[in-house]
Amino acid sequence: MSDIRRTDAVLLLVALVWGSSYLSAQTATAALPVLLVLFARYALSALACLGVVAARQRGSRRWTRDELRAGIPLGLTQAAVLIVETYGVAHTSAANAGLIISLTIVLTPLLDRGGRRGPLPFSFFAATGVCVLAVGLLMSGNGFHAPRLGDLLMLGAALIRAVHVALVGRFTNGRAIRPLHLTTVQTLVGTALFLPVAAPDLPTLVRADPATWAQLVYLALFCSVFAFLAQTWAVQRTSASRASLLLGTEPVWAVAVGIALGGEHLAPLTGLGAALMVAGTYWGQAVERAHRSTPWPLPPPSHPLDKDSACPTAPTTPPVGTTSAGTTPTTT
Repeated sequence: MSDIRRTDAVLLLVALVWGSSYLSAQTATAALPVLLVLFARYALSALACLGVVAARQRGSRRWTRDELRAGIPLGLTQAAVLIVETYGVAHTSAANAGLIISLTIVLTPLLDRGGRRGPLPFSFFAATGVCVLAVGLLMSGNGFHAPRLGDLLMLGAALIRAVHVALVGRFTNGRAIRPLHLTTVQTLVGTALFLPVAAPDLPTLVRADPATWAQLVYLALFCSVFAFLAQTWAVQRTSASRASLLLGTEPVWAVAVGIALGGEHLAPLTGLGAALMVAGTYWGQAVERAHRSTPWPLPPPSHPLDKDSACPTAPTTPPVGTTSAGTTPTTT
């Protein structure tokens, strides 16, 4: 297998793991309280990250001031994403959850202006409109009715995740921050945040059956630690456009896993919504990527200046009545 195909395979595996996380979270929250699931996911992720940091033989194992300054607020926003997302998954289908959360792709550029050339084009907002229509169809189920709580929570999770992604760019841009150390800080913040509220239910966690523990370990080690580190490894070996295209297949995997393993099915309206959501997010992603890569317009040409003075350079052809040396000839 070539290096390019190996990198693509890793990115597709990350998208598959993230797409399957919604069904795993739904299964875990059916057996345990949501806050207890979040604490277990964070605690297991933190232990794994600390173990990887301790096992590293190259580089410093200490956290820098920039990593702590960025990791603490990002840990709070990440925890907010997961709490709203996990409650949402508990009250809707895994397929809907994976599709609606993909709205982050078109919401993030509206909040993040880093490296962008002017306002977004109209085609981007047209793609956003397609995604909004898709959300309406996904919420309709077998017919139009009041939105379900889980779908509304997933909408909130998509918005909070877009804020989180924009903050990641703002806090890390131009700073020497190591992804593993930043992730470790975020997992420690989440563990400390959910421990007080999950403490009364810890005996329930200890008595959980092996299947539930398997879901928790999968969420922590594969959907959090492995996926993030694999994504970082792969992005360093390919272009950002190619990586985003492959990672953008996450909602497709969410639907496939939900149908194949979760016994879910798509009604005609929700099937149309799923197709529109995938098309709208890919369209919006392509428009924003092309807009971001457009070079700045060149400034209008100014009058050429002489290298040694602030005055315009002399014309190459002598004016009438002068010699080639630029002096007026003497008359006899």
